[in-house]
Amino acid sequence: MKTTASAPAAARTLAKRAYQRLRRDIVHGQWPPGGKLKLEALVQHYEIGMSPLREALARLVGDQLVKTEDQRGFWVSPLSLEELDDISRVRNLIETEALRLSIERGDEAWEARVRETYDALNEVEGEVLGRGEAAPQELLDAWEDRNRQFHYALVSACDSPWLIKLQELLYHQAERYRRVSLSASRGKRFVQDEHQAIFEATLERNALRACRLTHDHLMRTYDEVRKTVAALDAGQKDAS
Repeated sequence: MKTTASAPAAARTLAKRAYQRLRRDIVHGQWPPGGKLKLEALVQHYEIGMSPLREALARLVGDQLVKTEDQRGFWVSPLSLEELDDISRVRNLIETEALRLSIERGDEAWEARVRETYDALNEVEGEVLGRGEAAPQELLDAWEDRNRQFHYALVSACDSPWLIKLQELLYHQAERYRRVSLSASRGKRFVQDEHQAIFEATLERNALRACRLTHDHLMRTYDEVRKTVAALDAGQKDAS
């Protein structure tokens, strides 16, 4: 028999799981930008109750991945060039500052995390980025997950919970846009070399070089993503 203490814990676990699954599906584009999230359909799709679903949606509103209006329901946040510009600018500020502090404060355990996540990323990156045809979705997902872990490891020793939280939030926001343009940009950059240069400068404790390389890496990604999003936006306007 469940105790009174275990019931709230189980509810929190369900809500957390629903939040993680919904966030992943929104970021991956399964629920399209601007689309309405119908609660009854979500309950059936994720096989969860209404209470954990609403809690998950409330967290996603806080992450700016979902929008809501009083008594009118929930929508996936739309994509826009203005938001992309803002996300990219702020993410660059946050990530380079967190990296600078991590290089200053990081210990041997931090170096080991950076090395481990870089090696894991490097395993799949060449295969994903070197393909002329579209890579299988599972391979793209593996690359995206390892890319996120590498960027997180780089800043994980900054000793600032707020910087870490903002870095994670901005990473997921940027990922929504990056996935839109991933197929268009693959193979046109030496992303693997960029990651290697950041990795080497970081372990050399050369904060100035590592931060500059990270800034340039993020800006190159932003430039490619913006071109693709702008082209898609123009195509949609022409079609209407």
